[in-house]
Order: sequence, then C-alpha cells, then structure tokens
Amino acid sequence: MNAPLLATPVPASGCAAPPVLRERGQREVFCGLTGIMWLHRKIQDAFFLIVGSRTCAHLMQSAAGVMIFAEPRFATAIIEEKDLAGLADANAELDAVVERLLARRPEIRMLFLVGSCPSEVIKLDLSRAALRLGQRFAPQVRVLNYSGSGIETTFTQGEDACLTALVPTLPAEPAGAEASLLVVGVLADAVEDQFRRLLGAMGITSLAFLPARRAADMPAVGPNTRYLLVQPFLGETARALENRGATRLAAPFPLGAEGTAAWLRAAAEAFGVADAVFNAAIAAPRERAVKALHHSRAALRGRRIFFFPDSQLEIPIARFLARELEMELVEVGTPYLHKEHLAADIALLPAGVQLSEGQDVDRQLDRCLAAAPDITVCGLGLANPLEAKGLTTKWAIELVFTPIQGFEQAGDLAELFARPLNRRAALEV
Repeated sequence: MNAPLLATPVPASGCAAPPVLRERGQREVFCGLTGIMWLHRKIQDAFFLIVGSRTCAHLMQSAAGVMIFAEPRFATAIIEEKDLAGLADANAELDAVVERLLARRPEIRMLFLVGSCPSEVIKLDLSRAALRLGQRFAPQVRVLNYSGSGIETTFTQGEDACLTALVPTLPAEPAGAEASLLVVGVLADAVEDQFRRLLGAMGITSLAFLPARRAADMPAVGPNTRYLLVQPFLGETARALENRGATRLAAPFPLGAEGTAAWLRAAAEAFGVADAVFNAAIAAPRERAVKALHHSRAALRGRRIFFFPDSQLEIPIARFLARELEMELVEVGTPYLHKEHLAADIALLPAGVQLSEGQDVDRQLDRCLAAAPDITVCGLGLANPLEAKGLTTKWAIELVFTPIQGFEQAGDLAELFARPLNRRAALEV
C-alpha cells in the first residue's frame, strides 16, 4: 500500500522554487461573471445584477443551467443600442430596474451591481450608482459594486473582486477583542460545516467565514483577526483584509488529506492548540480521506498530466495529484502566480516540475501535443479539439463548481481525475 505523505513537514518558503515560464499571448478564458454561479448560492439574501449585454445574459443562463422564470438570485440589466449610442440616460434606466427588482424581491438584503465589458466600454460608473442607490434603499438593502469584465481577467477573479468590494463594509472588531480566525473564500455549506466542526474540536471557537451565508452575518475584522485562504485566487481580497489589520496564516491550500491537515495545522499553531488535541481532532476524518484515495490511486499512479492555465487552482491541485496520487506533472500552467500565497504548495511540488504563468494558447497547445499526456486539464474551448486529437481531458471549470476542499472531499477530488481515464478505457474496449 502506498499511503500519501501526511507527516511530511511543509518546507520553509525560502526553499528554491522551480523556474517559471512566462507566457504572454492569446488567451482562452471565461470572464469573471461566471463567479456569480457559486457566489449567489452562498450569500442567500444577496442579488447579483449584471449590467451588460444579451451575451452576458445568455452566458449566465447557460452556465447556471436554469431558466429565467426560475427566478434565481441574479439577472442582467440589458444595455441596449440606445444606451451604447448615448441616446438614453443609462443611470436613470438602471435606477428604474433596481427599483422594480427590489419591489418584486423584498427579501434581498445585499445587491451587487456587477460590471461587464459593455458597461465598461460606455464608461458607466457603477461605483457612483452603488453609492446613490445605497443611500436611497438604506438601511434595508446594502448596495455594492464590482467588475466581472472579461478584459484581462480569468473567471475565478470574479469571486476575488466581489469579496474585495465586501471587505471595506465589514464591521470593525471591538477594541480589545480576542484573537479570531477568519476563513476566506466561498465554500459549499457542507464543507464550511465540516471545517467549523474540526476547528471547534481544536478549541478555536472565535471563528467566522467570509462570505457569510447572510448579509447581516458578515464578520468583523481588525488587527486581532487571523485569516486562512481556501482559494488561491483571492489576492486582492487578502490585500484588502490586511489593509484592515488582519494577518494571513501561511499554509498549503486545503486540498487532499495532506493539504487539509497542513492547512488546519497552521490554524492550530497560530492559536496555541496542543499537538495531542490537534491530532485527536483530525485523526478520524484524515483516516477516511486516506482510505478514500486508495481506489483512485490505482488508476492514476504514474499517469502524466498537463495543466493549461485556467482557474488558478492548478498548483495546489498539482501538488495533491503528485504527492498523494503519484501522478507525473508534465507542465503546470496557471493564469497568475501569487508566489507568496502559493509558496507552501510550490515548495511541495516535485523537483524539476515545469511551471508556466500566463497564456499563449498556440505555444501551450504545441507543448501539450508533443508531450501527449495521459490527461489534460483545460478550459471548455480547448477540450473538444484536444479530444479530437486523441487526448483525454478534464474541464478546469468543474474543479471550481465541485466541492473539493477538506478531508471528506479528498476522494471526490481524486475521482474527478480518475473518471475521464476510466471512461476512455471503457470506450476502447
């Protein structure tokens, strides 16, 4: 039996980092509007109003898999030709749309005005609109804004932009408050509950999550706040929290048994949790995670994998696949590489692994086809052409829509990579 390396200490960030290939060329990504798919499910009394085109509306309806008559907590205020031509007052029209929306949906307590490529093209200032509408509908509804534009962004940056807009509005922690832990990033409710139980079992009870499930429950933040990131694409959110006085706890991201144990240990060390208490709290779920990986390890051991840059989850997932499932990393591409936030994960990558930052699709396609990996992680636009070339692919966006953090999800994360290989093997019989 080849058990994952759970007891290996996380190397110091001063360890030599692998070389990074910088790519600056044609890009293939979704825009940040896609983040609304998981954000609107998390904040249960928030509404996301995209100020955009019919293309934005079609993207959201298609990505969400719901029809508009289902009345999800997002919609698009359509910018028409008269708005683009300057023949109508876009601000007045937006005010009217918001007034009708809030009258129809009185349960809304937080409204996000989400910018798009069209709204930025016509220079519609949504920050002023949010201020104006916030004053009009306060205190019942808090109105914020952020940009989900696809210009020079990746789809996961929509969450970062949303949480960055939220941080300045968080209440200040009381003077003399005890140290508290803030877990930052959208998690499925079941995963949040798991982390809450694990951290509570260690005695860390001054605990909050950002974003909270309801607008009124958003956490306080201040100099006594210690925070852990659950996603590697929250660079601007982290900066905003640190501007409020919070301190980041360095740790690998909580993917797989090893990563989750190291992530929880960072919290335990910061709050003075005894080793015996920590080990007792995580023993059972960690053992379940280890057992859950056995099945997929047999299918993935020795398989070669290539990551196109897409979600910014690539490096933590590559670390998990290499160390816990014994896969071989051909190339690990990521749209943006935040060296400080990813230092612990990078230090755990195999020696000599090729990292790349940014996109040059043609060059990356050439390298991928030449390497002929067993599985390729890529965006939807590249998957079918690569499958036609005989390669097995995994959609990167599936790794964001699926709950993958924590001990209980380790087996599910492994299965996401084993399933395409098993499917191809079945088709070849």
